[in-house]
Amino acid sequence: MPDFIFTDNPIAIHYAIPFFVALLLVEIGVTVYQQSDWYETKDTLSSLAMGVGNAIIRLFTKVITLGAFFFLYQYRLFDLGTAWWVWVLCFFAEDLAYYAFHRGSHTIRYFWASHVVHHSSQKYNLSTALRQTWTGTLSGAWIFKAWLPLLGFHPIMIAIFGSVSLIYQFWIHTESIDKLWRPIEFIFNTPSHHRVHHGSDIKYLDRNHGGVLIIWDRLFGTFQAEEERPKYGLVTNINTYNPLRIATHEWSSILKDIYRAPNWRSRLGYLFGPPGWSHDGSRKTSEELRKEVETGCVHSET
Repeated sequence: MPDFIFTDNPIAIHYAIPFFVALLLVEIGVTVYQQSDWYETKDTLSSLAMGVGNAIIRLFTKVITLGAFFFLYQYRLFDLGTAWWVWVLCFFAEDLAYYAFHRGSHTIRYFWASHVVHHSSQKYNLSTALRQTWTGTLSGAWIFKAWLPLLGFHPIMIAIFGSVSLIYQFWIHTESIDKLWRPIEFIFNTPSHHRVHHGSDIKYLDRNHGGVLIIWDRLFGTFQAEEERPKYGLVTNINTYNPLRIATHEWSSILKDIYRAPNWRSRLGYLFGPPGWSHDGSRKTSEELRKEVETGCVHSET
């Protein structure tokens, strides 16, 4: 196996930060020139603070993920090596694992508590891409990719494609790019697809979870085309620019719900059920909201 495989991830997110900042400044310039509403100063500063915090935390927590993957790699089912076809296969496998993680982060409140950070901005621009969790690795988000080293993909290979995915997803956080050439829109995640993902409109909730590829959403029934400009943010927005509050607000809400829950079944529901679940039906999940709208449409036609 090549020596570089045993080195640190050569496509670390930290090396891409200067390019992120440069593109961000260009988009801000376009925003000022066009007098658009893409940016809001306090919101942008909050997103940048979340990004800086995430980058710092990554310096210390990436050893958790790599350590777990190297441990699991000892028990791999196959010795896949590093042939070109293994790299191709790993790209698709990692992207599928990312889809599973992303979908799980929208359907399991425990993981949503970290991921909600990325959806908390009511603006959609390149700074939104940098609004990242501080608790994702610590809460075990890496478990969605645990099958990759067990299958025989080397941990560093997995880390490389993980970084490629995150770097790719930076540019799709923009309103400055309309829909692209049809074949690209069919296969790849694009600004149009990801604007849907960040929408708080009921029909857009929990849709388009893909990383680099959008084909997984098409295959597993979670695809939604962009029909009109989404309303960005959360169903119930947190209305704060405080980075610490942004990073922890959902964890705090979970603890409060568990404390007030009448029994252990309800406590587990508040922790591992979908976001919006409540033991007494006082709140609604995305699917419940969607069904209400569908039912309302049926009634209006009859």
